[in-house]
Amino acid sequence: GGINQSTLLTTVSRTYAREIQTPECGHGFDGILRRRAKELVGIVNGIDTDVWNPERDAHLPAPFGASHLEGKRAAKIAVLGRFGLEADDAALRRPLIGMISRMVDQKGLDLIAANAAELPRLDAAFVVLGTGEARYQDFWRTLAAQHPRRIAVHVGFDEERAHLIEGGADAFLMPSRFEPCGLNQMYSLRYGTVPIVRAVGGLADTVVDYSPRRRHATGFVFYNYRPEALLDALRRALALYRDPVKWRALQRSGMARDYSWDHSAREYVKIYDRAIRMAGARRAGAPSA
Repeated sequence: GGINQSTLLTTVSRTYAREIQTPECGHGFDGILRRRAKELVGIVNGIDTDVWNPERDAHLPAPFGASHLEGKRAAKIAVLGRFGLEADDAALRRPLIGMISRMVDQKGLDLIAANAAELPRLDAAFVVLGTGEARYQDFWRTLAAQHPRRIAVHVGFDEERAHLIEGGADAFLMPSRFEPCGLNQMYSLRYGTVPIVRAVGGLADTVVDYSPRRRHATGFVFYNYRPEALLDALRRALALYRDPVKWRALQRSGMARDYSWDHSAREYVKIYDRAIRMAGARRAGAPSA
């Protein structure tokens, strides 16, 4: 009833607005949403740029920003120590991949589990924070126990650890099956932590896939929901990490993006103005625009 009677409809990203018009993501509502497609608008959520600000984050050992990224090294040392991993020179040279997530299929945990044998072979370390299905909690605990120098997990939630991961990790893993908007990829961009994501929902709208010819890339994107596609994205990210100049450019490109609520609010104001005009036109008996 709400969908049918509303003047305009909004959801939390442009891509998700298209996805919910399909049987796969519409869950029975795709038909009425397709019928209202001209009135359906996607606006990405904003993030709290006061709480998530690497230049003033009280959870980080040192402030940093796009023009002075040195503080990320201190954050990396801190997060490695907080998770019980070595923080010697070799560990600091090795890329650190973070993940903060509910441990469920929606968040791509089945893809990660399918790559269980490959993850420890990558030249990277992993720190994981979250809770969810027992099978995925056990999966991470087992993998961490088998590879204690490269993989660490904290089952639960801890605000300090979350900020340390965003600040200290080099890359952030978010291989979601579906993701209406997502926030962690935007936190990661703000903290110079390169997102590795699947091209769905808000992830597709906020992360631009890296290629040597793409000037405004911000991360690494894969499309097919398959374990090998995720593994390829990880390998592409780790390959670029070995080029510090290009990696820093990618970090700064992401940090330059504005995903604040100020930006999102301006888009909502446009939608409200449009709805007022449409309602006025209906009252006047004129065609809506």
